Amino acid sequence: MKLHITLTKSPIARLDKQIRTVEALGLRKIGQTVVKEDNPCVRGQIFRVRHMVKVEEIEE
Repeated sequence: MKLHITLTKSPIARLDKQIRTVEALGLRKIGQTVVKEDNPCVRGQIFRVRHMVKVEEIEE
């Protein structure tokens, strides 16, 4: 299973950990989408910035 992760809010004026997490997910601009494998590491990153991203599960 894969995840579509879309940045919906700006990381400006957020905690440093949250800014670095958004960068680690590969997101740079609002509206940008990345596809990542579903694993506990990525799920933990999404949980940390869940108020700034939209996540959709994709079946393969």
